[in-house]
Amino acid sequence: MLKKKNSGTNEYFVDYSLLFIVIFLVGFGLLMIYSVSSYKAFASTGDSAYFLKRQAIAALLGLVAMIVISFVPYQWWKALAVPAIAVSVISLFLLYTPLGLTRNGATRWLGRGAFSVQPAEICKIGMILFLATIISKIGRNAIRSLRAAVIVIGTGVILAVLIRLISDNMSSAVIVLGISVVMLFVASPDYKPFLIGGALGLGAIAAAVYFIDSTSQNGGFRFRRVLAWLHPEEYSDSGSFQTVQAMYAIGSGGVFGKGLGKSIQKLGFVPEPQNDMIFSIICEELGLFGAFAIILLFIMLIWRLMIIASNCEDSFGCMLVSGIIAHISIQVILNIGVVTNTIPNTGISLPFISYGGTALLLTMSELGLALGVGRGISVGES
Repeated sequence: MLKKKNSGTNEYFVDYSLLFIVIFLVGFGLLMIYSVSSYKAFASTGDSAYFLKRQAIAALLGLVAMIVISFVPYQWWKALAVPAIAVSVISLFLLYTPLGLTRNGATRWLGRGAFSVQPAEICKIGMILFLATIISKIGRNAIRSLRAAVIVIGTGVILAVLIRLISDNMSSAVIVLGISVVMLFVASPDYKPFLIGGALGLGAIAAAVYFIDSTSQNGGFRFRRVLAWLHPEEYSDSGSFQTVQAMYAIGSGGVFGKGLGKSIQKLGFVPEPQNDMIFSIICEELGLFGAFAIILLFIMLIWRLMIIASNCEDSFGCMLVSGIIAHISIQVILNIGVVTNTIPNTGISLPFISYGGTALLLTMSELGLALGVGRGISVGES
């Protein structure tokens, strides 16, 4: 629920329900990371809690960052809009320098030694801050203009293209572009163009999928990924191996699962199970019941964020929280869609739960921004 706290003659909201949901998701994520990764961690490092310890440190730092940021007046973040987008772009180009780290054939990380950060994660929060500031300055009446749409969507397209070309990270590019579209949709009073654009987009995607399926083996890596999605059994030894193993995990879990820690697929069958495919192991160990419980928690999280956005007293705060909603909801939908083979396989983590210190730290920082916006909602004297 939204709690009220006294602040002089006025009161402001403190959303303890949102805080509890975030802490529960992070705690559950730590539990599942240990359950999922202990076998691999012991085999590769001799320490079954290796991944848990690293994620726990990120969770602790994220909790501190979330609390500290929540006490900062959210209007102050407007001044960081341009620096944030500049840092986002610069971090991408730094991948071309010796700071760029290559893992599993992809250069998507910056760092040295044990510390690394994904520029794509920085780009997500940078995009939210920048567009929230731009949209609030444009104003509700002018936002419906073609010029405003070009500025907002164009910024998303440019950053998404950079992410795709420099880091070869299609999933993050889609999320960044999706954030810009959702934020413009929330700000615009006219929804008709979005409905038409959405219908045309779905039609184009359907036509592209039909074309790729018709051409069979012709085409490059993206073609083969779509074919592996359409015919997973035919590509089970290559392009769809991870997806097929994840589906085995989901199917074997049944309604109530095999029990925590009793997954078979995590024992070398699902590659990197603590990362993108952790939801499949949740289904195997906790069953559909556990999976639906986690989905319900994410729905509750989005609902609490929507309450803050709808009660915010200015457009900047509303847009800030709307961008956070877009980021988390798109990423959850894409991750679960990939794991269940609803959409083609693309590497995307499950917020708060998948292993990844940078993503967890920055996502919790985003929630700190949302809590800060909530604290700025004045309700006057009772």
